[in-house]
Amino acid sequence: MHDESEERADHGLFGPGSVTWEVMGEPVLIIGGIRALLLQALHPRTMWGTAQNSELMDPAAAWARLGRTVEFVRVRTYGTQEEVERVGRRVRRLHSKLTGLDMRTGETFPIDDPENLLWVHMGEVDSYLDVARRAGVPLTARDADAFVDEQRRAAAVVGLDPADVPATVEEMRDYYARMRRRIHACREAREGLRRMFSPALPRPLLPLKLAAPGLGMLVVSTLPRWARRMYGLPGLPTSDLAATLTLKGLYRTTHVVPERFRYSPDAQRARRITREHEAGLGGLSIAS
Repeated sequence: MHDESEERADHGLFGPGSVTWEVMGEPVLIIGGIRALLLQALHPRTMWGTAQNSELMDPAAAWARLGRTVEFVRVRTYGTQEEVERVGRRVRRLHSKLTGLDMRTGETFPIDDPENLLWVHMGEVDSYLDVARRAGVPLTARDADAFVDEQRRAAAVVGLDPADVPATVEEMRDYYARMRRRIHACREAREGLRRMFSPALPRPLLPLKLAAPGLGMLVVSTLPRWARRMYGLPGLPTSDLAATLTLKGLYRTTHVVPERFRYSPDAQRARRITREHEAGLGGLSIAS
């Protein structure tokens, strides 16, 4: 019989048997990560706090910042407990020192205000789950709820009380219904959207500039209709269908590629550990 506390300590926040490990390594979820940024930008204070305290609006430095964000997500997903706690302490300490200026009221607010932290967290959870399900990653409704619930552990890393974080897809849907009255696309958010279609890229990545418009259109079309309308873009059902078909095509295409090329080293390791774990359970998987 497995000692779950020891297993989790060995494998960080999630580990084998978790829905998080099942889906987060899929290459198509890169679309979810970019979608999350556009969704997060619709909370004015979140956007202002980010723009005023980071290199996000500096094209020359934005890619380095993005790299740090990707590394944080990697450690949070696959790192050991010690590694996760270390990056969590660093992020919480950094946020605790920063403030933002509300451009409407002139009020100063803390960057680690729980409303801001929760909005950023839910943007990630909704985006990863939505893209995974629409792409065809095999997830039942129960798996989807489990993913939202598991991500409350990630919320604790940035300083949120997991008890205050939505734990199911329905709770997440209710959260967005409440928040829609409090958000809009501020000038900085709209500028970020425009830059996504023609990003300032480091010289080694310049060839990717040709792909940016097509990628940008796909990411935008995966946003909820209400979010697209806030950006002043059409929120048509046909866009939803086209985005879903494109995501399914991307997911199927990546699965033609052998695992050793398809997945990152961390994701490969997680899949190997998961297979060993399931073999020990008699071949049961999370979806069974």
